[in-house]
Amino acid sequence: MPEATQSGLSDNAAGALAYVTIIPSIIFLVMEPYNKNPFIRFHCWQNIFLCIACVVIDLLLAFIPFVGWILLPLAGLGILVIWIIAVMKAYQGQKFMIPVIGALAEKQANA
Repeated sequence: MPEATQSGLSDNAAGALAYVTIIPSIIFLVMEPYNKNPFIRFHCWQNIFLCIACVVIDLLLAFIPFVGWILLPLAGLGILVIWIIAVMKAYQGQKFMIPVIGALAEKQANA
């Protein structure tokens, strides 16, 4: 059974909620008791880095005529699939390490 924090929100639910937008991730990183939990911190940082990567990829592909415009929806679909997997794994109490981003998130969560 997932461990509930003082607010009654389980670690799994908080980890999954961190992926909703960047705002809950920042809130969980600032608010106690969430900011003390390495599992929640990992998912918050991974979401922040995923959002940054999404913006960078979108900007790069948007500025490449024709080929970039064709790849843009495919990249968006790929990011959506990764995001859904990350939300599901967080809700199941697991760490899904997105390549490169997951390692950065792990460093930040344990810092």
